[in-house]
Amino acid sequence: MARRGNIFQKRYPNTGDFVELAKAWNPDAISILIRLVWEGYDRLVNEFLSPINFDNKEEQLERSITQALVVKIHQVKTGDEPFVVLQEVYEFETSKSAQAQPPQYDIAFIFIANDRIIWPLEAKILKSDIDVTEYIKEINNNFITCRYAPFSSQGGMLGYLFSGDPNKAFTNIETKAPCKLNDHPDFPTRDHKTSDHHRLVPSGKSYPAEFRCHHLLLKIIASVPTNTSSV
Repeated sequence: MARRGNIFQKRYPNTGDFVELAKAWNPDAISILIRLVWEGYDRLVNEFLSPINFDNKEEQLERSITQALVVKIHQVKTGDEPFVVLQEVYEFETSKSAQAQPPQYDIAFIFIANDRIIWPLEAKILKSDIDVTEYIKEINNNFITCRYAPFSSQGGMLGYLFSGDPNKAFTNIETKAPCKLNDHPDFPTRDHKTSDHHRLVPSGKSYPAEFRCHHLLLKIIASVPTNTSSV
């Protein structure tokens, strides 16, 4: 059966790359976006997570931390950004069929001028620094296949790290993905790396083939850094 298209395709038949469109607003747009996440995380730890005594019995842990983080990101936004941030947003572009539920992002930065263009973040619980299997699956099965972020040359992973060393977690991600992790120059004091990938673009599509994945490890049971970077 021929696909009839969705309202986003009909409203915005022409799309561009989120990254390039956002840079027209500010050359440092992506670093500004990511800074919101880090500053939201600082608030999350200080104002929400620090009084909690985790016992590994919490229900819906990944979803509930993400929801609390999104609230904190909203609190640090200026309102001048060309994007909004929402939780659990569908990616209708890569739905397998008219009846299938589309892929769903944990956090989505949606370009205000074109609701079809999304910069996504996927979150995974890392109980320890070796618990990276599900994290890696998101990268290889979704980002690199263009199932996620079809209209963005960048996106990101959030690892909610409960125990262990972030550097060891990065080493395990780099080894098992496999990929090369690089420091982000704008966030030298954060547990933040990037990796560059060539994506498998589906036939007939013009999605960005070169993709940068941001890796942010958020320590959940820990104090936040006091020396933060500004953009």
